[in-house]
Amino acid sequence: MIRIGIVGCGRILAAHLRGYRMLREAGVDNFQITALCARKHGDAAMYVRRGEGPPQRPACSNLAGDPLAIGDEYLSDFQPGVDVGIYTDYREMIAEGAIDAVNDFSTHALHHQVAAASFQHGKHLLSQKPLALTVAAARRMCAEAEHRKLTFGVFENFRYAPTTRHLRWAFESGAAGRLQLFLLGYAGVWWAPDQIVANTPWRHLRSEAGGISLDLGVHFLHQLRYIAGEIRTVSAQTSVIEPRRFMRDDTGRVIHEQACDADDTFSAHLETNDGTLGSLYASWAGHGGPTRSGEGTVFYGSRGRITGNQLTLDSGATEELDALYTSQAARDLQARHFPLGLTDSFALAQLDWLRAVATSSQPETSGREGLADLAAAYALLESASSGRTVCVDDVASGRIRSYQQPLDVKFGLLND
Repeated sequence: MIRIGIVGCGRILAAHLRGYRMLREAGVDNFQITALCARKHGDAAMYVRRGEGPPQRPACSNLAGDPLAIGDEYLSDFQPGVDVGIYTDYREMIAEGAIDAVNDFSTHALHHQVAAASFQHGKHLLSQKPLALTVAAARRMCAEAEHRKLTFGVFENFRYAPTTRHLRWAFESGAAGRLQLFLLGYAGVWWAPDQIVANTPWRHLRSEAGGISLDLGVHFLHQLRYIAGEIRTVSAQTSVIEPRRFMRDDTGRVIHEQACDADDTFSAHLETNDGTLGSLYASWAGHGGPTRSGEGTVFYGSRGRITGNQLTLDSGATEELDALYTSQAARDLQARHFPLGLTDSFALAQLDWLRAVATSSQPETSGREGLADLAAAYALLESASSGRTVCVDDVASGRIRSYQQPLDVKFGLLND
């Protein structure tokens, strides 16, 4: 039995608990969540037992498919007889709690600190994205996990989403031909034009590793790395379009105002190791409504174009990508992608990590994968701050780190 302690009980926890509930409903019974940690006791108590404790905070999004829009979830719904310890200090939970492993859903600036405590006490770890607040911190985390032979993963659910699996298959199998070009773009879709993202003001502060490049950029870059291969170079610009952001109540009255110095917008050009080119942009700003490139992402192959779930061939014929995958992809590949018939990306990411813990191995989205995602995201910021194209390898190695240097100094990471 893998006993899990969770650090961080923000609104996103409901999506994680729903994933674990789905695993239990699918017959996965080798885990229990035995401890929760939040800065305030009540923030953890609200997730333990339905009908008891404080009410959960309302969903802070109404966007279809957004995990922050998921309703209330309780541990008692899928593990009613389990005693759950509540802590307000993650160090105490990790040192003294009845746990074998840790899920860290805390703020970016805490990830490497939670990891240090977890690894010191021999606990396996699943860390939220981005893996750490700087590349130096992420390298330290990976090295320590490897030294202690512990399972270490990053919660990167984009890889496990059906769309991502289908896209990679389309180009690996040749159904869409060889990948030639990718375009990704969203503006004015999330938290626009001037809302505080996820009701968490720290996401807009450079001192807390905030900003859209690190928050959403790592998701996009992970998906691109998985489909298109490793990113070699990045040329980017970033901006703070809305220097002040707000939380408002249901009547529109401002209840919190936040000054922002972390990017809310980026635009970048990328080249992969095999020469595939692509562009991406994203913004938490944008008045008057959303703009997307295609259905958000567009991939051009030598046989056709994919956006959303539609493959359009040169002949003009169209195919639904999910149906094509179901009918043509090898059955063993489909079983590996969607074990137990699961399609929820949260449940699949959790299952992969649990299986890795049980077999003393590493999940697909290992710490090293998270490090590569983080280096690519920081390449956007390093390119923008220096005004030149940068190589992702130079960011991953620490040869380029000027944007990150204040954080490395603040957290004692400059020599890593």
